[in-house]
Amino acid sequence: MPNSPPPSRAAMDLKALVREVPDFPKKGILFKDLTPVWQDPAAFRSMVEQMAEPFRASQVELIAGIESRGLIIGSALALELGAGLVPVRKEGKLPWKTVRASYSLEYGEAVTELHRDAFKPGARVLIVDDLLATGGTAQAAVQLVKELEGKIVGLAFLVELEFLQGRQKLEKLGVDFFSLIKYT
Repeated sequence: MPNSPPPSRAAMDLKALVREVPDFPKKGILFKDLTPVWQDPAAFRSMVEQMAEPFRASQVELIAGIESRGLIIGSALALELGAGLVPVRKEGKLPWKTVRASYSLEYGEAVTELHRDAFKPGARVLIVDDLLATGGTAQAAVQLVKELEGKIVGLAFLVELEFLQGRQKLEKLGVDFFSLIKYT
């Protein structure tokens, strides 16, 4: 599976729908609001098809959707790829026994968890999130899936903030990934 191809015309149309909200959730952050993409049925369908395409031949068994917006995208991709869905959630949000990983965000620290019985060893897992920023969240999700002995077939992001260099962290992990929309 190759890294992200140049944006297609459809991807550029999706980028035009992303709303930028200054100073959210903290001053100095320019938040990428994806709800306008999801509100438009044609755009939402286009997003799902384009994000699924690089993984159609990967025999994905489960999508690990990262809370919270990664669960929205992950649910749709799971249906499109005929896969199941497991949630990667913030600390204390899952009701069963969990594995956990700490990570740094561009604006703080956090802990994420995955159910210990989310999948059997060797399961083919695609990790999905809405946005690749510094790479900390994705790195933690990779750690959790590997701890449970899942086979990571890739990571998929709707948006990548290239200037925060999360790509470099993920490349060091040796995991293939795809991002649909990029901001330099």
